[in-house]
Amino acid sequence: MPVHRQPSSTTRSRTHTDEVDLTPTELLDIFGDEYTRRVFEAIADTPQSGRDVAESVDVSRPTAYRRLNKLQDAGLVTTETVLAKKGRHHKQYKPVVDELRVSFNDDGSMDVTVQTTD
Repeated sequence: MPVHRQPSSTTRSRTHTDEVDLTPTELLDIFGDEYTRRVFEAIADTPQSGRDVAESVDVSRPTAYRRLNKLQDAGLVTTETVLAKKGRHHKQYKPVVDELRVSFNDDGSMDVTVQTTD
């Protein structure tokens, strides 16, 4: 199914039940960035905090958080608050995308299919 973006306000409180609603160009722009791909790959198997992501992919914390927020704004990542040591808490980021497929049509157009977790 082609995925198209509807005009909407940007939010950082998306949940896994929200629909990913991006154009093929928007998705390719997001994943065309090396740091964004590395950050997404870091959380693909195991949810992590922004700090842990920064350390695992060897980028600065601001870079990691900018990419995580971009992915969250796009509806590709969600967060949950986790209680840590000594009563502190932090966000853990996890992907909501199981599969991203790009198809090129005979007329030169692209279709993007995004399969999200339930």
